[in-house]
Amino acid sequence: MPNAVYEPQKLQRDTLRITPIGGLGEIGRNMTVFEINGKLLIVDCGVLFPEETQPGVDLILPDFSLVRGRLNDVVGIVLTHGHEDHIGAVPYLLRLKNDIPLIGSGLTLALVEAKLKEHRIKPYTFQVEEGQVEQMGPFELEFVAVNHSIPDALAVAIKTVAGVVLNTGDFKMDQLPLDNRITDLRAFARLGEAGVDLFLVDSTNADVPGFTPSERTIGPVLDSVIAHAPRRVIVASFSSHVHRVQQVLDAAHANGRRVALLGRSMVRNMGIAAELGYLKVPDGVLVDFKKAGDIPDNKIVYMSTGSQGEPMAVLSRMANLEHQIEVGPGDTVILASSLIPGNENAVYRVINGLTKLGATVVHKGNAKVHVSGHAAAGELLYCYNILKPKNVMPVHGEYRHLVANAQLAIETGVPRENTILADDGTVVDLRDGVARVVGQYDLGFVYVDGNSVGEITDDDLKDRRVLGEEGFISIIVVVEAGTGRIIVGPEIHAKGFAEDESVFDKVKPKIAAALAEAAGNGTRDTHALQQVVRRTVGRWVNTSYRRRPMIVPVVIEA
Repeated sequence: MPNAVYEPQKLQRDTLRITPIGGLGEIGRNMTVFEINGKLLIVDCGVLFPEETQPGVDLILPDFSLVRGRLNDVVGIVLTHGHEDHIGAVPYLLRLKNDIPLIGSGLTLALVEAKLKEHRIKPYTFQVEEGQVEQMGPFELEFVAVNHSIPDALAVAIKTVAGVVLNTGDFKMDQLPLDNRITDLRAFARLGEAGVDLFLVDSTNADVPGFTPSERTIGPVLDSVIAHAPRRVIVASFSSHVHRVQQVLDAAHANGRRVALLGRSMVRNMGIAAELGYLKVPDGVLVDFKKAGDIPDNKIVYMSTGSQGEPMAVLSRMANLEHQIEVGPGDTVILASSLIPGNENAVYRVINGLTKLGATVVHKGNAKVHVSGHAAAGELLYCYNILKPKNVMPVHGEYRHLVANAQLAIETGVPRENTILADDGTVVDLRDGVARVVGQYDLGFVYVDGNSVGEITDDDLKDRRVLGEEGFISIIVVVEAGTGRIIVGPEIHAKGFAEDESVFDKVKPKIAAALAEAAGNGTRDTHALQQVVRRTVGRWVNTSYRRRPMIVPVVIEA
């Protein structure tokens, strides 16, 4: 179990406990645990992508410690849709127990099954669709169609003896969606009439006024950009954004171009989407990347990953001249996605790199090449007025988004005391229409670093940042065992420290004097002597150069 800031009381019978594990105060790691009468239901299990302050980290997982010892009590994992921030951590949870049922729509399950195959896990899946009602232990689940930037997204109404919770997942209210599948407001209204005790609602665009534009507004812009591009076109998007890929395929086809998919996840996901009928591929449009080089530059479109500036993704490698496709003058690059908070610097670095190579870069800041998949304030107001929920807990967003969403709820008549601003690890109990905070767990980040999961700590990341920003100094000293007198050294070596190593000649006498003083005071322990060396060098380098490098002293007795 994680540490508790304050421990919740033992859960009473017929009371529903809701604990968000991730997704509150951040864009990613979405995971919420519902518990009643000894059984658990998990909704979503996603990853968070690392920021620049987390060097070397591949992914960040939810903290599973709250459920790790109770996996036999989990009746299922509901997956609202197929984006990484909602399904990406499933393989890591199923490593602990691989037969927990996965519940979701056809496309969502197909995407997660392909991911699990790479981890050599064969899951137990249970496919559902909108309008379907299923009983999973003490939880009755009703699935509701919602519109998002990926097909087949579902909200879920969770009905128990303690009350009804409606979890929207990610959604918006596009009235002219590309797949003609709108958010089912009639089902929302019906649930509202019956009574929604707690509304868990997407907050990502709660601070954006008005309504999110329709996906259909993007098609003509992509068509125009591709039509006027003199050479190659490279479009970067999320590898699961089926709607955007569809629009690129259609625009390329209309302009006599063929499309090559780049990036393992892009090829895999679009293959699944096409096989299941969610992606309509015009005849003859797709071409294998290996054969794309034979097509004239003005007749090809590359569809790639890397819209968030990820270092190892296709677009970043192009910007760094580390990819087979060498971007140059006349090429057009389209970033067809929004910026996830925290990725701004990485994305602008890629844009600058591509521009320097001579490409024309089209992005959300200078053209209408992306719309959000999340409901803006106007849409959320409609939802509140339709549902009239007794209690509201904004989810999925940074803290400013949660606050903005709570304020919208209050403006529509939800009492302020019935709006819960929670953090990851906040424990909320629901009973008889009353939702109240009863505890708070201290949940941490779980880092995936290569093959290691959870072994990298925040202290390790701090060390990596220091190494990257301040450099490294090692000092080796050999001292006489009985007297502490220096026999050899100090030998000083530095990496990532701009000054010539001769500058350390000034600190060597200080080290010798400090060790002599320590020895004179009876200090013989090598660890204590190493700390003397560390403090002496640290004070000198900070005073002289205003730097705080990592200092590794080694004192050897002889």
